[in-house]
Amino acid sequence: MALELEGSTILIADDEAPIREMLQDILEQEGARTILAGTGSEALAALSAEIQPDVAILDVRMPPPDGLAVLQQIRSKGIDLPVLIITAQDSSTMTIEAMQRGAYDYLAKPFDTDEILHTVQRALEHRRLTRRLIALEKRIPADPRDILIGHSAPMQQVYKLIGRVAASEATVLITGESGTGKELVAQVLHRSSMRHEGPFVVVNCAALPETLLESELFGHEKGAFTGAMAQRKGRFEQANKGTIFLDEIGEMSPNTQKKLLRVLQERTFERVGGNIAVRVDIRVIAATNRDLHQDVGAGGFREDLYYRLNVVNIHVPPLRDRSDDLPLLIDHFLRKHRVGGRNARLSEAAMAQIASYDWPGNVRQLENAIERAVILAQGSLIGPEHMLIAEGGSAHDRSLADALGRLLDMGGGLDAALQAARQRLIDLAIERSGGDRAAAAQLLGVPEDELSSA
Repeated sequence: MALELEGSTILIADDEAPIREMLQDILEQEGARTILAGTGSEALAALSAEIQPDVAILDVRMPPPDGLAVLQQIRSKGIDLPVLIITAQDSSTMTIEAMQRGAYDYLAKPFDTDEILHTVQRALEHRRLTRRLIALEKRIPADPRDILIGHSAPMQQVYKLIGRVAASEATVLITGESGTGKELVAQVLHRSSMRHEGPFVVVNCAALPETLLESELFGHEKGAFTGAMAQRKGRFEQANKGTIFLDEIGEMSPNTQKKLLRVLQERTFERVGGNIAVRVDIRVIAATNRDLHQDVGAGGFREDLYYRLNVVNIHVPPLRDRSDDLPLLIDHFLRKHRVGGRNARLSEAAMAQIASYDWPGNVRQLENAIERAVILAQGSLIGPEHMLIAEGGSAHDRSLADALGRLLDMGGGLDAALQAARQRLIDLAIERSGGDRAAAAQLLGVPEDELSSA
């Protein structure tokens, strides 16, 4: 058995001598050194001794303080020590409580030798990696780019573009599907720029109706509208000397688009209800999941504003195009959402399920699925039954969902969306029929006069 227990020190605390001796024999045969304790007090004393253990194995039921109490003291003192809890096979409640209090894993009676050795090995490896990470963090200053995770070729292109434009004052348009991480890219641009000491202000342009969005962006004067009891600075003023990030810019109304264009051209604006020009020193970064070029052609977005925003375009790839990054993303989210210090891991079946799924919601959907699975798994092993995702979401389903989503984004409710879909199908049929309207009607299975409006 290729284990690396040689040179490690394991604390075994159990009030039953036969169990202590059995665990001692199993571990020392693999080269580990053991420290034995028959009570919780002896276990705590061992933790205060000169020789510190690398892993602790604690029985739940032993003379006070019991295993859970010892575990709680270890965690409250901030001691960096993986703890394995010994439980009875039917004590699910105790196991859950132990994991919630920060146990690394548990060993259920009756013991299986291979399981003991592999669990201790994983705990030791976790301790080594944690110490290595702490050492690296002390030596290496925080890098603002570390919030973006992935080394795939598509993400490398994103990093290159960020590196080229971060130090400039150029306006940047970040494009990509929902959930790809566009706001993270904007954060990295800001943190890597000369404005990194200034504010980074985020505005979701789809979250507010037009009247409220204008007040949010530009502020308002006292008495500008009912409820405006005092002057209020808007997000542009709050972002002065820093960066403003306008998310979902494609949802902005034509009137607000006009006012934004002036800010981009002159860096001035008036508060709502005011007539005094306010000048700001800002960098503008915008993001959208829409095809703004297509919206310009359809008259839904100002062409002059589009070109002002799209000085530099950074496209964030969907998760299905960067599958090489899945292991890194999964590991990051497992650590981010661990419960009670418990380090969960995915089974091979769960990994296979993740790899086969299309992730239409991209990285955001993956993070939500991992967080949910960590909570539902209770133990340290996550299986497919904990992921709660559909099997093999297809690219066809995703494309259809995206198309329907774009129709809904146009507004107008169900009738407008159905009319737009109908017109698009008619146009497509005419195109495929080479302009022959009779052939197009036959392709659609409708009378030719129903195409008269196309």
